[in-house]
Amino acid sequence: MKNNKIIMAVIISIVCIILVAVIFAQFKVVEQTDITGIEKAREEELQLMLSSYKTKYEEMEEKLADSYSKITEYQQTINSNREATEILQKELEQTNLLVGKTNVQGEGVIVTLSDNEERSIEASDLRYLINELKLAGAEAIAINNKRILNMTEIVEAGGNILINEERVVSPYVVRAIGDETYLSSALSLKTSGFIDSYKKLGKSVEMRKERNIIIEAYNSNKNLMQFRYAKEVEEW
Repeated sequence: MKNNKIIMAVIISIVCIILVAVIFAQFKVVEQTDITGIEKAREEELQLMLSSYKTKYEEMEEKLADSYSKITEYQQTINSNREATEILQKELEQTNLLVGKTNVQGEGVIVTLSDNEERSIEASDLRYLINELKLAGAEAIAINNKRILNMTEIVEAGGNILINEERVVSPYVVRAIGDETYLSSALSLKTSGFIDSYKKLGKSVEMRKERNIIIEAYNSNKNLMQFRYAKEVEEW
């Protein structure tokens, strides 16, 4: 029994010695730890992190600037395309006006030629009047509601007058849109004007000015805009 107590005392003593030794060792480790080094390490780590964030920020800033640049470029392209589209649209509208594909209205003159007991109106009379109107600045012309284009055919066949192979009869009502004062003056010149000249020939010709003349678009089945012989010249 006494031996057991001695053994327990020895074991407790050894344990106490070991614990004291561990405590002293920990104090020694703490004393040997370089606090400044830790702070320095943390400072370097923070600097590295800051440098990394700065680099990422600069990269994002570059990407943002690049995105703004692309957006600006796209906007310029859109604006350019819009301007080009508007120009093309205006040119198309102007072309349609020139080739008679749209209804038009405006001031001008109406000239009526009629057959009478003595004289009949011929195709050449209509062609001459059309040329006079064009020279006087007419922008759109129609005969009996048939639109006259640059390539319109006005011919006689079998005693009939044909406009683009379609028969027209007297009275021939010629509508012309343009400066009404200039058109009427050009046709009414004394002795040499169309009106006086044809009346002297015994033909029935009447003219009046109108503020609002409507001329419909070319609606014939015959395509006057199709070229059979003329071809585009290739670049030299």
